[in-house]
Amino acid sequence: MTIYTSDLDSPIGRLRLYGDRRALLAVLFDAEAAPAFVADEGPAIEDARAGVLPGAIRQLREYFDGTRREFDLPLAPRGTPFQQTVWRALRRIPYGRTLAYGELARRIGKPGAARAVGMANHHNPLSIVVPCHRVIGADGGLTGYGGGLDRKRWLLALEHGTAIPAPRRSMSR
Repeated sequence: MTIYTSDLDSPIGRLRLYGDRRALLAVLFDAEAAPAFVADEGPAIEDARAGVLPGAIRQLREYFDGTRREFDLPLAPRGTPFQQTVWRALRRIPYGRTLAYGELARRIGKPGAARAVGMANHHNPLSIVVPCHRVIGADGGLTGYGGGLDRKRWLLALEHGTAIPAPRRSMSR
């Protein structure tokens, strides 16, 4: 399989997208290492015009502009069956809403698995598109996010209509 990659400058920093002809495979923040599947499949080819990347780039830009609330992209994240279950549940959290890890665990039928849900969130390869930023602590506070809490805070503010343009370099991990 040929894997394509492209970078997208966004209000929260550079994003690196990975996809093939059929599906979006990963959306990562600039400091994150390439996903393991890239090494398995061979080097990714930089080409923003290939496969699903043009649509993904357009939809992410629309999201950051505030004109898109849901992503309509073919996705193929690689993970365990449990991770896949959590990632599907994340996509059902509505735009502008948040949900506690424990509640997400209950929704997937694993009420005692809040920590495991947190780990599945941590391994989500499709940042923003699979909205793990919408998951918060039981007390309503912000907890870990692979892109850093500043980015999580900004994404939630965007979805609540309170975000201000962020300097691209201000978002640290």
